[in-house]
Amino acid sequence: MQEKLNFLTGKMSKSVLSTNESFKFQRIVAIVGVALFVIKFIAWYITDSVAILTDTLESIINVVSGFVGLYSLYLSALPKDHNHPYGHGKVEFISASLEGALISIAGALIIYEAIANLRYPKQVTQIDYGIYLVSITAIINYIVGFFAIKKGRKNHSVALIASGKHLQSDTYSTIGIVVGLIVLYFTRLPWLDSVIALIFAGIIIYTGYKILRTAISGIMDETDVELLEEVVAHLQQERRENWIDLHNLRIIKYGSTLHIDCHMTVPWYFNINEGHHEVDILEDIVRKHFGDRIELFVHLDGCRTYSCQICTKEECPVRQHAFDHRIDWTIENISLNQKHHKTTEEEN
Repeated sequence: MQEKLNFLTGKMSKSVLSTNESFKFQRIVAIVGVALFVIKFIAWYITDSVAILTDTLESIINVVSGFVGLYSLYLSALPKDHNHPYGHGKVEFISASLEGALISIAGALIIYEAIANLRYPKQVTQIDYGIYLVSITAIINYIVGFFAIKKGRKNHSVALIASGKHLQSDTYSTIGIVVGLIVLYFTRLPWLDSVIALIFAGIIIYTGYKILRTAISGIMDETDVELLEEVVAHLQQERRENWIDLHNLRIIKYGSTLHIDCHMTVPWYFNINEGHHEVDILEDIVRKHFGDRIELFVHLDGCRTYSCQICTKEECPVRQHAFDHRIDWTIENISLNQKHHKTTEEEN
């Protein structure tokens, strides 16, 4: 309730502010997408080039995905509510998956048109004007895509990063098309237009697949190994002697928000306040490194007699066994749903 009140009164957390910042930039992406589509459509209309049609069809996808991404970022910025206790961040993965699917469909349509043009080739006209117009769109696309990725990484926005990568891939394909059109301009070989379109249709389909694959992994809560390694390495570096054991650590992405939960073993004689003090220390350490986008939930376990052998706490008043060795935390052992020093059967 407090978070919704903060959202309505303008007192928003850094994660919500980041999402709003991404939303504003995505709005720019959508507007630019419409303008570039108009330019490419004019270029295709005056040249009747299948290669330029390739770029024009992808621009339609840019426009659609731009507005879909805009709406997803609007939803992602909404605060948690009764129906969405973890927030609305997952919608960014849905947006990215739709964008990836649309890009792949556009690639398939381009292949169809290119093959048809190979069978019945058309004469391309006014190639020079087409080259000028398409080149302008390539430059604008790259600049907007570069800043979209930069802003998306800063705000950890999957939707904005996907839009930026799409725009940059569009730039690379446009450059290739321009090179092909220049060759076509000097050679006047009509079939070359279709060959250029086929090559870049394949590139477009592969780009769509990569975006779709990333989105599905987020929807399915697939482990982000790189992120998990970063979290574990930081915890290993900052670990305290009262943190006897850390296990069952999991990370789930909700748009720009990271939900982390784990089990922490502390000395069994700690009272509730002392135990939660250790949790507060852990939360502060994680937030200082990863920012306000972290939600941390920790389940506390009390140590047992056999914990002494891996416990580094020097001033322990109830130690029953000598310290034997310290277990370094890795992504392999910290993710297991069991304490590191005993198997599940032994604990039970």
